[in-house]
Amino acid sequence: MKGEFGKMKRSVEGVFLALVFLLSVWGSAFGAMNPMVAESIATIESQLGQIPSDGGGKKIGVLVITLSNPYWTEMKKRYEEWASEMNVSVEILAAPAEGDLKSQLETLETMVVKGYDAIIVTPMDPFNLIPGVLKANEKGIPVICSGPAIDAKALKDAGGRLDGWISATFLDQGRLAAEDMVKKMGAEGGKVAIIEGIPGAGQSEARKKGAGDVFASAGNVEVVSVQPGKWDRNLAFDITTNLVKVVPDLRGIYCANDVMALAAADALETSGKREGVLIYGTDFIPEARAAIKEGKLQGSTTFSQAAWTRGAIVFAVKLAGRATDLPERLAIPIMLATAGNIGNFEGWK
Repeated sequence: MKGEFGKMKRSVEGVFLALVFLLSVWGSAFGAMNPMVAESIATIESQLGQIPSDGGGKKIGVLVITLSNPYWTEMKKRYEEWASEMNVSVEILAAPAEGDLKSQLETLETMVVKGYDAIIVTPMDPFNLIPGVLKANEKGIPVICSGPAIDAKALKDAGGRLDGWISATFLDQGRLAAEDMVKKMGAEGGKVAIIEGIPGAGQSEARKKGAGDVFASAGNVEVVSVQPGKWDRNLAFDITTNLVKVVPDLRGIYCANDVMALAAADALETSGKREGVLIYGTDFIPEARAAIKEGKLQGSTTFSQAAWTRGAIVFAVKLAGRATDLPERLAIPIMLATAGNIGNFEGWK
């Protein structure tokens, strides 16, 4: 017990010292730091061992899902800001559209021959990038999985490996939104729906389960519909339009991303059914932030993209330098933004 207490004490001290440091020397690219962002960065850096003061000009490739989604365009900005601050060269590439598994794999295979010191990937599903990871392994290029996991067993069976993983607990994103929805519904409860992303996608499945488990445990809540919106604004709009025709007394909708949540709100407004329906999303994109302030959305779950991207780049730089003091997985805190605490998210990145 004494040893465990000492370890916990050192961890807490490490987070505190990192937090003080970050607040005092925050880089010019970001301006004043939101304290919650600083705390998230400190939490991640406490897991990474010795933090390099300079990226040494390392060349890092980043493969995201698609830049047609505002969430990923914001992530791109965060990667580029940190690269500038940390003396790292970063190139961010993506598939042309959500769900284009083949194009995403082809992009990764192209990246492998570009001579990166490390590659950070966010897979569309647990299996589509495995052949590309194998090619990176053959070239000796460290690969970090960022976000939903590549299937560990399938990768191992294929003879491949990942060198690191940074991820949020996506289940908590759905859970936190659903808990707040149930609380706001009160003793009366009511009928709710879930609009998930692409079926089988790791983050979508986890968010759906997180919300679904909360609704199932609430004795006064009935889940009347679970449908795939596939991260698409138009599809989510159509799902919601049809849903309120069948369930006119709907009380709430949880959507697995903000693009779909905003579409659901628009659909209810167009149908004249917006009043009394609670709508939550995930990602806290700028449009969702404005919508929460206006009362169009009730909330969105999020993590700091600045913390995530900094952690991923530090992880990649250390792997490229063959560091051995790295964890198997980096975890990042999840938060819920609502009208009640939206003021705390000023400067949030």
